Amino acid sequence: MISSPWWAPHVYADRRPFLIARAQITAAVRAWFAARDFVEIETAILQASPGNEAHLHAFATELIAPDASRTSLYLHTSPEFAAKKLLAAGEERLFTFARVFRNRERGPLHHPEFTMLEWYRADEPYAALIDDCAALLAAAAETAGIKILSFRGREADPFVPPERLTVAGAFRRYANIDLLPTLDDRDALASAAKGQGIRVAGDDTWADIFSRVLVERIEPHLGIGRATILDEYPVSEAALARPTHDPRVAERFELYVCGVEIANAFGELTDAAEQRRRFEIEMAEKQRVHGERYPLDEDFLAALGQMPPASGIALGFDRLVMLATGARRIEQVLWTPVAQAQ
Repeated sequence: MISSPWWAPHVYADRRPFLIARAQITAAVRAWFAARDFVEIETAILQASPGNEAHLHAFATELIAPDASRTSLYLHTSPEFAAKKLLAAGEERLFTFARVFRNRERGPLHHPEFTMLEWYRADEPYAALIDDCAALLAAAAETAGIKILSFRGREADPFVPPERLTVAGAFRRYANIDLLPTLDDRDALASAAKGQGIRVAGDDTWADIFSRVLVERIEPHLGIGRATILDEYPVSEAALARPTHDPRVAERFELYVCGVEIANAFGELTDAAEQRRRFEIEMAEKQRVHGERYPLDEDFLAALGQMPPASGIALGFDRLVMLATGARRIEQVLWTPVAQAQ
């Protein structure tokens, strides 16, 4: 059976209320940032490097110059590198609604092209981003005219301050695993996971096991009743973040609402040499698992050395709209979804 295209009038009529709400939430978010002296920026989509996370997959293309020379480029998976260059240039508060592209991703919460709301604060504490998240959840709900955010039967009150929970605390609470003693010890984490009935394959890395515990045992409990700030990730799971007072963990948090991860925040790493080292580790892992690697953005690494201390966050704007409208699939809140092969 061939489904009707998104532009078919009867399909569009069902989606239009979600899309009108999206437009209203977009305007409200822009006004919120403008009232706090943020500058809205636009970043180039074509980049020398799409990002250097091992398990992110980019769309590749080619730039052909007037002399017919060719340069490999990518559609960015995030505006992060470009935004940080603007911080190095002197911007202090900036935000962007960036169209970003990720290959091999499609499902109720994933789409190959989506909108990332990303913002940065130079010389401001990392905790300010937590307050920003709470305010934006409330603003989205107020704009949509609702009192409860929801997704597939799960609910959260956007007007209640988020719970702040460390990753180690979440592992203890929901998986009965003492995480920090297992850092850099794959066998210790594997043993602890197996002891809780979690499947571990022989070729799983420490990071593989960490992710499986997080997805299977922890994420379903987060953001229920109220939002959750899952804070202080292990440094190995926070490639772009600086360490906290405890060098084993980093200034990284994720925002969960109704069991859905909607934002990822960092106290930004500004040590260019350390950032290069971490990127190289990520690309070695990408080569091992996926048989490919992406180039490093040397221009970004040069800018990083001049960037002021800063905090930044990327929020999946489409997911925020879904929670505020009760949509069940991301295509419902996208004006023009990418067509699927019939």
